[in-house]
Amino acid sequence: MQLTFLGATETVTGSKYLIASDQSRILVDCGLFQGYKQLRLRNWQALPIVPAAIHAVVLTHAHLDHSGYLPLLVRDGFKGKIICTEATFDLCKLLLTDSGRIQEEDAAFANRHSFSKHQPALPLYTEKDALRSLEYFHPVAFGQQVRLDDGLSVVLHPAGHILGAATALISDGSTSIAFSGDLGRSDDPITPEPEPIARADYLVVESTYGNRLHEGDDPLSKLGQLISEAAKRGGVVVIPAFAVGRVQSMLYYLSVLKQTGAIPASLPIFLDSPMAKDATALYLKHKALHRLTSAQCKALHDVARIINTVDESMALDQQHMPMVIVSASGMATGGRVLHHLKVFAPDPRNMIIFAGFQAGGTRGATMVAGTPTVKIHGQQIAVRAQVEQISNLSAHADYSEILRWMAGFKQAPRKTFITHGEPAASDEMRKHIESELGWQCEVPHYLQSVEL
Repeated sequence: MQLTFLGATETVTGSKYLIASDQSRILVDCGLFQGYKQLRLRNWQALPIVPAAIHAVVLTHAHLDHSGYLPLLVRDGFKGKIICTEATFDLCKLLLTDSGRIQEEDAAFANRHSFSKHQPALPLYTEKDALRSLEYFHPVAFGQQVRLDDGLSVVLHPAGHILGAATALISDGSTSIAFSGDLGRSDDPITPEPEPIARADYLVVESTYGNRLHEGDDPLSKLGQLISEAAKRGGVVVIPAFAVGRVQSMLYYLSVLKQTGAIPASLPIFLDSPMAKDATALYLKHKALHRLTSAQCKALHDVARIINTVDESMALDQQHMPMVIVSASGMATGGRVLHHLKVFAPDPRNMIIFAGFQAGGTRGATMVAGTPTVKIHGQQIAVRAQVEQISNLSAHADYSEILRWMAGFKQAPRKTFITHGEPAASDEMRKHIESELGWQCEVPHYLQSVEL
C-alpha cells in the first residue's frame, strides 16, 4: 500500500489521506481546508487524483474539516461507497446540506453587497450537491469488518470526540494502518473515552493539542463566572460553537449552570442554529453512544430558545439586554454568528467566548489573539467586547490523553505519522511520542507519499 497525505499536514483542517494498492484507491476522510487563505484556496483546486478513480471513502466523523469536501468529490465523478457509522451519516445529512446552503447564501450576500473580488461570487458547492452526495453513504456498525475493494477492509472503533466519531483500522490482509481521526477526551461529560486499538503496522494520529495540556480549572465554573460578569454589566454573551459536538456540550453546561443557580434562571439563552437543534435531537436516537441520561438530553433541548428563521436571528441583534447567544460556526468562519459579531463585538459591555481550539487564520484565532478589528463581510469591525477562550471545553484530547490512547497498542507500530496539527503542535507531539513511548515517528508534509 502507498499512503499520500492530501490534507491535515501543518494544519488542523482539510483531512484527506489516500491509500493506494495495486487495484484500489481509498480515501480516508474528505475534509475542507479552513483558516488561512492559502489553505482555503486548496478547496478550489483539483485533487491530484481523479475522483472517479477513488473506489471508496472511509469517513471518521462528520465535522466539515473531515467531511466537507464530499459534495465536491461526488459532483466531480466519485461513485463509490462512503463508509461511516450511522450517527456520522445522520450528522452529515445536517452538516453537508447546511454547508452547501450557507455557501450559496454567503455568495449571494457577497454579490448583493459587492465585497467579493470575484464577479460573480460563486459557492464552492450547493445544497443540491450536498444532497446528492448523501446517496453514496453506507453506514456500518462499530466493530464490523467491511470489505472496501481489492482485498482492503476496514473496521471502525469508537473515538469519542463527537457522536459517531471513529478511528479506522484498514488492512490488506498482511499490512494494516490505523487512523485516529479526532480523539475525544477521557473525562468528557458527554462522549465516552476513545476505544484503544490493539495492533496496527502503521498509525496516523492527530495532534491538535500536541503541545498543550488542558487546563485543570473546572470549565463549568469558569463559564458561569464569565457569563455572570457580562450579565451584571448589562452585556450580551456571544458563543461561537460548532453545531455538532460543541453546541451540545455548551447546552449541557448552561443547563447545569441554570439548575445550580450559578447563572440567573431568568437569563435568556438563544440557540441560533436550527441545524444544531436537529443535531441535539440525534442524541436521543443514539443513546448508546454517549453518557447523557434521557433527562439530561431533555435539558439540552429545553435550556435555550431555538432561533429558526433569518428574521428571528436578525431580531436578536436589535436586543441589547443581558442574554446568551450560542451560534455556529465555532471558529467564526461563517454562518449566522458573523452577523451577531458585527453587532455585538464593538460594545465593551459584551463578551465573546470561544470554546476550544481556534485554527490559525480563522477569525476566532485572530480575535483570541487580541486584534482591535476583524474583517467580516468585507468590513473592518471594531472588537471592543471582552474576548475569552476556554480551551478545556475542547472535544479534542490533549497530548497526555493522546499518549494514553496510544499506550493501548500491544506493540509499537513500525512508524507513526503525526498529522492534524499546527506545525509547533505536531512537532511537540513527535517529541512526546519519541521520549515517552520510544516509537519511530514522522511529521509528514503536504502531498508526501510513503510506501507501507
